[in-house]
Amino acid sequence: MDKSSYGSDRPILQVALDLLELKRAIEIAGEAVDGGADWLEVGTPLIKSEGMNAVRKLKKRFRDHKIVADMKTIDTGAIEVEMAAKSGADIVIILAASDNPTIEEAIRAARKYGSEIMVDVINVPDPISRAKELEEMGVDYINCHIGIDQQMMGMDPIELLEEMVKVVNIPVAGAGGLNAEKAAVCVSKGAKIVIVGSNIVKSRNVTESALKVRKAIDEAWQKTEVAEVKRKGIEDEIRELFSKVSTPNISDAMHRARAMADIYPINRGKKIVGKAVTVSTMDGDWAKTVEAIDVAGKGDVLVIKCSGDKIAVWGELATRSCINKGIEGVIIDGAVRDVDDIRELGYPLFAKREVPNAGEPKGFGEINVRIYCGGIEVNPGDWIVADDNGVMVIPKQRAYEIARRAMEVKKHEERIRGEIEDKGRTLADIVELYKWEKVQ
Repeated sequence: MDKSSYGSDRPILQVALDLLELKRAIEIAGEAVDGGADWLEVGTPLIKSEGMNAVRKLKKRFRDHKIVADMKTIDTGAIEVEMAAKSGADIVIILAASDNPTIEEAIRAARKYGSEIMVDVINVPDPISRAKELEEMGVDYINCHIGIDQQMMGMDPIELLEEMVKVVNIPVAGAGGLNAEKAAVCVSKGAKIVIVGSNIVKSRNVTESALKVRKAIDEAWQKTEVAEVKRKGIEDEIRELFSKVSTPNISDAMHRARAMADIYPINRGKKIVGKAVTVSTMDGDWAKTVEAIDVAGKGDVLVIKCSGDKIAVWGELATRSCINKGIEGVIIDGAVRDVDDIRELGYPLFAKREVPNAGEPKGFGEINVRIYCGGIEVNPGDWIVADDNGVMVIPKQRAYEIARRAMEVKKHEERIRGEIEDKGRTLADIVELYKWEKVQ
């Protein structure tokens, strides 16, 4: 995991290695990292020249940084994303011009192998409308990219980016001929990611050039924080709405969606609302569950999937660590111990089983990958709402919509409740139940 960007508010500097030679690319990448680069992009020319070996080598050399594979996929979405993800790509770039089935397959493959999807809207006739469609489909990032040939005609991504951040709630990247000054403008307009290629990698002093861009975008962010104000405003509203509704309200808003199966509260009367940090581990192997505490931020929720439920992967000391970090709560499809201490702490924790025995920290498993917890798919960043009724998972792409819909469900129920209490009517009478019964 790229600790320099995950859990950080500052804009991300992605350096595009649009080179042909792998050895040079690795050397330049090292200099760019020294200059403050967060993500390293294996550019399309490098992929075409060196293939997936370029992704493998860069991931091996820069394990603490996200590796972005600019595949520019427009067909065979699943195959190409799987190929890149298995080679070590954390993010795979595909083209917005692709057919929807191609993009849907790419997203499925990314979820399966723990990668994310960035979609490049280059040469799309109506990029704003397309971006909204892509967000609904579940992509993770939108790339407002102006190609090299378009740059030669004096175009840049800033105008498009400014409009894009107004209509989508996922992070937006700016790319296309950016130097330090233009990168700073992109951040001031709301970009969460700036992608810089030739103005860094073709510089005589790569580290110095990267430092110049890094300083410019950090200063722009500190002065304006345009993108973060917008995104945080939305996330704050989502959190507030979910805090006011119940999991039954949310289930109704999601067309009677199911809660996690066989996951129960250790402490009743507690509620959890937050974004998921996912963990996959073996029965009794508590290494990744504890490591995830350091990965998660304040207000996040740990969602842990174990291969079994005979040996505990969680206990009192891990719970105290979560309290120190401000982690909202923990969901475990597996076993927990020290439940008397956890109840005394009053910490919101949901689990499948209570046992006395703990396992060992062997280190198997992964953090922030797709999991199935209680039979429900959970992806990193999905919203989790849990109360005494159960645990609901809300896909991050639909969180705002579902939160608003759940509030409407609650308002509707409050109206009916008032009629029952104040007017002495029955539920069947209010909803005209007999009118809507199926005719025999």
